[in-house]
Amino acid sequence: MKFRILYIFLLALTTLFAACSDDDTFTTSSNNLLTFSMDTVRLDTTFSKVPTATKTFWVYNRSGDGLRCANIRLKNGNQTGYRVNVDGVYLSKEQGYQVNDIEIRDKDSIRVFVELTSVKNGQLEPVKVEDDIIFTLESGVQQKMPLLAWSWDAEMWNNVIITEDQTIDSDKPIIIYGGLTVDKGATLTIAAGMTLYFHQDAKLNVKGRLISQGTAEKNVVLRGDRIDRMFDYLPYDRLPGQWQGIFFDEKSYDNEINYTDIHSAYNGIVCDSSSVEQHKLTLQNSVIHNCQGYGLLACRCAIDICNTQITNTLNDCVYIIGGKVTLKHCTLGQFYPFDADRGMAIRFSNYIKPYNYPLELLDVRNTIITGYADDVLMREANEKVTENFLFDHCLLRTPAPDKEDSRLTDNIFENVEDTVTTGWKNFYLMDTKKLIYDFRLNKVSKAISAGVLLPDVLYDRLGVLRGSQPCLGAYEYVAPKEEEEKKEE
Repeated sequence: MKFRILYIFLLALTTLFAACSDDDTFTTSSNNLLTFSMDTVRLDTTFSKVPTATKTFWVYNRSGDGLRCANIRLKNGNQTGYRVNVDGVYLSKEQGYQVNDIEIRDKDSIRVFVELTSVKNGQLEPVKVEDDIIFTLESGVQQKMPLLAWSWDAEMWNNVIITEDQTIDSDKPIIIYGGLTVDKGATLTIAAGMTLYFHQDAKLNVKGRLISQGTAEKNVVLRGDRIDRMFDYLPYDRLPGQWQGIFFDEKSYDNEINYTDIHSAYNGIVCDSSSVEQHKLTLQNSVIHNCQGYGLLACRCAIDICNTQITNTLNDCVYIIGGKVTLKHCTLGQFYPFDADRGMAIRFSNYIKPYNYPLELLDVRNTIITGYADDVLMREANEKVTENFLFDHCLLRTPAPDKEDSRLTDNIFENVEDTVTTGWKNFYLMDTKKLIYDFRLNKVSKAISAGVLLPDVLYDRLGVLRGSQPCLGAYEYVAPKEEEEKKEE
């Protein structure tokens, strides 16, 4: 019995040593190879001299034996601007941008981190930036992981102050850090087709005058500077709060924003309290979309808004506090996807405690005001303060009044129990996963041909001619067949 127990013990011990020995063996056979979690590390498009986000991949050993990498190196060293960390070891200049003797046991793995700060290339268009991470095994076999990005030269502006009249019309993208300020007495004109990229802490601060001079064919675009992706299907540009937006100072007047796309900011536009006897802002044929604060916040200002889409904001899409404001053929849609406690599509008031701000005029015509909630229109009134408003020929997602009100004329009040033609069903596309929104009209919308012709608004935001019975909102309805024919032309 004792001998039997001793035999079993020695057999188990032998098996244990054999197992340990197998774990510690490393093969030099050329048949044993590494496998990777991806075939190429893609870093999207990046601005030259601006560090990218970090991408990672895994290196697996599924060969059946331990593998030793005699050398892991960047093929081009530091020539392309890539930076690599292998399993916690940075491939530095001192090490010749390589690391030696990395062991990967059978069924084990290591993680590799990749970043890029590309050099200026002197070209107007993005230029491909390639390199390889070379894995040389003890067998002499070399395997590689391709690195791929596109580098785009840009002008870097840091806390720039415009002190005299100037026009921005550059062949290169412009990235703004800290902020861009238009000083008192100066006018900044942004030419058609320009895109300004604002870093997260940056805003456009207007103390003088701003003219954004886009056209239907060449919109001006004001956006954040992240041109990479959070996920393969989701660019950072579709996320709110990427930059700080536009702020018009108290003494800033006669501003003009036309055919301009303002998106993914904190606040889209904020207008400080001013004299209502001077015109503050004309906002036409434009988009303010996907803001982490307000779309348009205006306190005691004279503002005209026409053919403009203001949509998807955490706070109110439009918040008017006193002043003189007109909205014609606008689309206000409150479908902010990141927080159920979102604001109104439009809120208007004649006071903010303890201050009174007379609402001398709020004239809203041929406008769509809708959203997810049952009521997206909010009136806040001090009955002792001037309050003049009119909603005429509008689509309103708010309960219809119990009695006739001369300030509400010929409007369509959405029945929230109707889930076929109301709310987001008014619009062409609402992809809440990929955050793609198209606020052109869907064929079921009651906004189609529900307006009255306004002589000064003969075309919609996209340049489509309006008929004698125009659609409500910023966009005329175009049937899909007509749209396809238009594309073919």
